[in-house]
Amino acid sequence: MTDTLASDGAADCFSPASINGLELKNRFIKAGTFENMTPGGMPSEHLNIFHGAFADGGIAMTTLGYCAVEMDGRLNENMMYMHEGIRPQLKELIADLHGRGTKVSGQMGHCGGFSKNIELSRKRPLGPSFGLNGLGLSRGMLFCDAMTVGDIDALVANYRKAAVFMKSVGFDALEIHLGHGYGLCQFMSPKTNKRKDSYGGSLENRMRLPLQVLAAVRDAVGKDFPLLAKISMTEGVRGGLHYDDAVVISKLLDNAGIDGIITSGGTSTMNPMIMFRGGNILPSMLKTEKSLIMRLILRLAGKSMFKDYPYHELYFLEQAKRIRDAVSCKMIYVGGASSNASFATLMEQGFDFIQLGRTLLSDPDLVNSAELNTDFVSRCTHCNDCVSTIESPLGIHCTQFSSTK
Repeated sequence: MTDTLASDGAADCFSPASINGLELKNRFIKAGTFENMTPGGMPSEHLNIFHGAFADGGIAMTTLGYCAVEMDGRLNENMMYMHEGIRPQLKELIADLHGRGTKVSGQMGHCGGFSKNIELSRKRPLGPSFGLNGLGLSRGMLFCDAMTVGDIDALVANYRKAAVFMKSVGFDALEIHLGHGYGLCQFMSPKTNKRKDSYGGSLENRMRLPLQVLAAVRDAVGKDFPLLAKISMTEGVRGGLHYDDAVVISKLLDNAGIDGIITSGGTSTMNPMIMFRGGNILPSMLKTEKSLIMRLILRLAGKSMFKDYPYHELYFLEQAKRIRDAVSCKMIYVGGASSNASFATLMEQGFDFIQLGRTLLSDPDLVNSAELNTDFVSRCTHCNDCVSTIESPLGIHCTQFSSTK
C-alpha cells in the first residue's frame, strides 16, 4: 500500500459516517462483551464508568454486551434482560453516554441451550435440539431440551418486545447476536441443529428463525432504525458453520434488510480461540474457575477445546472481504486490528466501521490517541487474560494495564 493510500485510509478512520441515518463521528465501535457489571441483572454505576471511559476516549458508538431478550435467555443470573424493572438505570446510563458524545448500541442475545442460569423458569434451557449443556455441568444442568414450534414463536415475540423496549430507553442501534455459539447461532449451525422440521436441515431452513427474528425486530423499531448482525464466519469445528456458509448467511441477511454485518468468528461453546488468537485462555481460566467440576472438565477437555492460534493483525480480513464483495449493506470488521496501519488498511479495503474489543480494554482512550499519533500501535499484548475476567467481581478488564485490576 502506498504512503498516499495509507494516509487517506488513516484519515478516513476519523471521519464521520452513517448507518441507516445514524451519524457516527468516526469509524470506531466498541464491540459487545459481557461486562459482568449487572449484579442480579441490574445495570450498575460500574457499568456506566466502564462505558464512559470509552466515550471519553473518543469511541463513536459503544455496545452494551449481552442484553438478553428474556429472563431465560441469560447465561447466568448476573446478566441483565430487557424489562421495565431496569428502565430508569438504562435511560440514565444511555443519557450519560449521549452527553459524552457517544452513541449506544444494545447487543440482543439469547443463550439458547447453553446456560448455567439457576433462575430458569423451566427445568432445562431450550435450544434447537436436545443435547448436552456444557456450561451448566457445574450446576447440575446437564442437558438442554428442543424448542417446540410454540417455543420458537414465543422467542420471536420476545425479540420483538425487547426491541420495542430498547428503542424506548434510548438505544441508537441494535445488534442481533447471531454468532459465537449462542441461541440463534445454535439454530444456524448443523453441529447443534438436528431438527427434522422446517427449522432444520438445509442452511435456508436453519436460517428461518434468525430471519424471523430480524423481521420481528425490524417491525418493532421501524425502517429508519439501524440494525446490525454479528455472525461467526466459521465455528472452527468439524460439522459446524464454515466460511462458505458465512457468505450465504450474509446474503440472506442483506436481502432481508440488515443495515450492517459484523464479521466475527469462533464459538464460545466449542472453539473460542478462533475469535481471540494469541495467548491461550486455558491457563487463566483454570486459575480463576471456582467450580471444582468445571476445573476438572477444563483439565480433561481443555487442550482439545482451547487450541493455539497465533495472533497476527487482521486475521479475519481475507474471509471478511468475501462477504464485503457479496453484500450491499455496511461492513463492520472485528478481529486483530490494533494499529493505525491496520485501521487504514480496513478503510482502503472497503470496510465501513471497525469494532474493537481487547484493545479498548487495554487502551480506553485508543481513538483519541490514534488520531493524535500517526504511528499508533495499541499496547494490548493479546495475552487474552482479560477473557478469564468475564466473571470477575471487578468486571471484565485488562489484567496488565487496567486501573481496576
